[in-house]
Amino acid sequence: MLRLNEIKLPLDHSEDDLAAAIACKLRLDRTEVSGFTVFKRSHDARKKSAIQLIYQVDVTLDPRLEKRVLEAHPDSSSIGPSPDTSYRFVARAEPGYPDARQQRPLVIGFGPCGILAALLLAQMGFKPIVLERGRDVRKRTRDTWGLWRTRELQTESNVQFGEGGAGTFSDGKLYSQVKDRRHLGRKVLTEFVKAGAPAEILVDSKPHIGTFKLVKMVENMRAEILRLGGEIRFEQKVESIQLQADKAGTRQVTGVILAGGEVLAARHVILAVGHSARDTFQALHDQGVYIEPKPFSIGFRIEHPQSIIDRARFGEQAGHPALGAAEYKLVHHCSNGRSVYSFCMCPGGTVVAATSEKGRVVTNGMSQYSRNERNANAAIVVGITPEQDYPQHPLAGIALQRKLETLAYELGGSNYNAPAQLVGDFLEGRPSTELGSVTPSYQPGVTLCDLAAALPAFAIDALREAIPAFDRQIRGFAMGDAVLTGIETRTSSPICIKRGDNFQSVNTAGLYPAGEGAGYAGGILSAAIDGIKVAEAVALDLLQ
Repeated sequence: MLRLNEIKLPLDHSEDDLAAAIACKLRLDRTEVSGFTVFKRSHDARKKSAIQLIYQVDVTLDPRLEKRVLEAHPDSSSIGPSPDTSYRFVARAEPGYPDARQQRPLVIGFGPCGILAALLLAQMGFKPIVLERGRDVRKRTRDTWGLWRTRELQTESNVQFGEGGAGTFSDGKLYSQVKDRRHLGRKVLTEFVKAGAPAEILVDSKPHIGTFKLVKMVENMRAEILRLGGEIRFEQKVESIQLQADKAGTRQVTGVILAGGEVLAARHVILAVGHSARDTFQALHDQGVYIEPKPFSIGFRIEHPQSIIDRARFGEQAGHPALGAAEYKLVHHCSNGRSVYSFCMCPGGTVVAATSEKGRVVTNGMSQYSRNERNANAAIVVGITPEQDYPQHPLAGIALQRKLETLAYELGGSNYNAPAQLVGDFLEGRPSTELGSVTPSYQPGVTLCDLAAALPAFAIDALREAIPAFDRQIRGFAMGDAVLTGIETRTSSPICIKRGDNFQSVNTAGLYPAGEGAGYAGGILSAAIDGIKVAEAVALDLLQ
């Protein structure tokens, strides 16, 4: 089979047009092409008057003809053998695992990282036990809507905690920039499709699922783990880990202690908590697990009418079904040395309340698969670093997050309303007193104010410089009626639980920090890929 890259066609092409383009690229008659499948599809909108769809396709030819084509294109970057993207398990448990001498691996956290780690261990026969502090995804959804509709926060069941992780209430983006030479991302997407995700995610260059489809998919993956002998325990918060040190001072995990006092013995513990498990980070730090602070970002959510973004990106082709709702990705390097960038852009989505602690306000973005809500939103955030902004302590970034989130709660009226301001007023430095043409989507509601009080002065200065710069790339970005909603603080984990080449903590054997909370991922796909890598490391160690 051959892989063909960079096949470009206009938006309104037919299936026959694609078949003809494949034959033309191979310099063959169409009858000589036995068949083809689309591997990836993207679009090039740099020239709005002539937007093109770009295909990668796998083509089936007679073996002798395939050999001839390859010989005719020995150095081609667009014609070559199709790579093998199938996944191969690195280990298998012996029949009858576990016996009386063996301990089952534990997975703490059941977001994308924990789900894929547990699924892979179950597929290899190691029957993991999953401990999730939150509730199952259906109950969690009701609890989350409780905050949005009635201002009732459940601190263990919300946007951050519970089955599916924070990605369940997001745009459900399934692409990342991690190097993936082993095609682990393909394994993740394939498992998602098996669990009910749309098959299009295997083809789209920037796939997404959306919240409602994620809920059912997560339930199906849970069922598969259980079918394979795994165990999943909800509302089981891990308070601390058990440790044993030998004469040389080497520390080994021997188990975990749950909130109710129960002890589970285990020498292999995957720590797949999300970036908001602040009490877990504190407990691990208190127990001497090595943790470093890491950079993250702070800022606001910005909302525009989706139609503005569509027209700016696609021109007259805005609304074309082959293009869907337009996205953007922006970055600006400011005169004060800071960088401002867009993060977690949600086309046709909503801004959501994402706090997990009482008396604090945090925002996030969410879209459904259809992406057909009126507004587009994205975080517009400023990068900060521990050396410059929170140098006091490994957990000082968490303290800064809490300080800013508490201030946002107070600015919003101390009732889980979010503080908000029109972009025009923000740029002019005056408080907003009434909304314009853009209705903010954040629930339970917003309180108009002056957002200059919500972040450090350097961040406000950087944002005021960046927004007009972004307007030069996306016409209408700085429209006066666009809405800023505060605040965004949980762009990534503020800490990194350092691990070595064996994926174990650098000073605590048997503890496998993984995913976004530990500082090794940034989104659903990268977290899931990291879950696979860590599960493989655990499986190999279990067989030693």
